[in-house]
Order: sequence, then structure tokens, then C-alpha cells
Amino acid sequence: MDLGLKNKVIVVTGGAKGIGAGIVKVLAAEGAIPVIVGRSEVDNLITVKEVEAAGRQVHHVVAELTDPAACENAINKVLQQFGRIEGLVNNAGVNDGVGLEHGNYEKFMASLHKNVVHYYLMAHFALPALKKSKGAILNITSKTAATGQGNTSGYAAANGGRNALTREWAVELLKYGIRVNAIVVAECWTPLYENWINTLPDPIAKRKDIESKIPLENRMTTAEEIANTTAFLLSERSSHTTGQLIYVDGGYVHLDRALANA
Repeated sequence: MDLGLKNKVIVVTGGAKGIGAGIVKVLAAEGAIPVIVGRSEVDNLITVKEVEAAGRQVHHVVAELTDPAACENAINKVLQQFGRIEGLVNNAGVNDGVGLEHGNYEKFMASLHKNVVHYYLMAHFALPALKKSKGAILNITSKTAATGQGNTSGYAAANGGRNALTREWAVELLKYGIRVNAIVVAECWTPLYENWINTLPDPIAKRKDIESKIPLENRMTTAEEIANTTAFLLSERSSHTTGQLIYVDGGYVHLDRALANA
């Protein structure tokens, strides 16, 4: 299926690694022009080289997204280079373990800045361009907003905010024809996930235990699967879909756990 994304400029925050890199690669394969926005030029360029080696277009901007001025500057750089933006993927963030019992105000507020404030800022600064193109916004969020996790108040609150902003923006932007949706991620295998699981006493056993609870095929979601749904939701093939929180998780959040071992 041709998603009609050829030559569309789509900004992807945190597009150098993990889910973000998967999204960048799928968008590039669809003929879009993804623009990575990330804090590390080294990491950005690694993904840029991989995409260009496949004969696809990709660009990048270095920005520390916890800095509001850097968010505005990143959007301005994209517009200076291309003159347009047809899509925004808010993806950057980190499950930073800022809990209630052992956290504090400063850490909690820092977690919100890492995980949800820049979602608002990037959408705010990109909005004039998105209004011109009748583009789309896609927010990547986490199951923690729906399920809780324990010891991650900042990240859970941020994801609750991401979900609420998705619905709020979908309403506010109806008059401009801008669609806004979210993909909710549960257990997705990424380098960051692998780093975390390797800190545990028995990583192999822990991974098997987690996968045993994922109903569909008893395996983790891949970054490419998140990316495929992202590309669809950014495209005109999903032209009447807005304000939706779509779980790409193998049934992990909503299906009965008993099904996983059926």
C-alpha cells in the first residue's frame, strides 16, 4: 500500500535510537523526509548514515528538548531548510524512575520536562506550519499511564499528560484539519530496554517471564511494528482517524493474562 508520504517532511523527536530510529527508517522507506531531533549529534549521525546507505533521504537537528528555546530553534531550522512541515512525531523521553516515596520536587519536575513538556513545545512551535499543510501529529506514549508501574511517578504522570494532550489537541485542531493520535507502547524491545534488563540478576529468565505474559505470540513488540502504525497514522490512509490512543502491544494491556498461556 502506498501511504502517500513521499517527500513529506516529518519531524521525529528522539529519532536516533530505539523506537524513534525505527520510525525514521520506516518513514524514509515510504519516501518521506524524516528529520531527527535529538541531543546527540553522534547518535543522530549514526541513524542518518544507516538511512542514507539504504538510498533514502533523512536530515537531523541537534537540540536539547528540555530547553524551550532549543525546541523553537529546532523547528525554525527545519523550516529554514524545507519551508514546510507535514508531520510531527513526539517520541523522545525516558522512564527515569522518579517515584513518590524516594523522589522529590526537583526530580519530578525534571521528569515532566524530559517526558511531556517538550511534546507541548514542539507541537506549539510546529503548529503554524502544520496548519498550512494540514499535517498530522503522532504522540508516542506508554502503558504506564493506564496500568501504573511503581516507582516512576514522573514518567507515569507525563504519559497521562501525553494521552490527555492527544485528545485535547485533536479537539482544538479539528478546525484546521489536523489529525492527532497516539500510539501506546507496552513491552517493546529496544537498546534501552535491553540495557535495563541486563542490569537484573537473570536477564534471560526475566525476558522470558515478561514475554510469557504478552498474549499475541508471547514476544515483545518490535520498533518496526510501532513505526509501521506510526506511518499509517501520519498518512492520508487514516484520514478519518483522530483523537485515538492506539495500543500496539500484542494485547498486553487489555487482554486477559490467561490467554498468554492458552
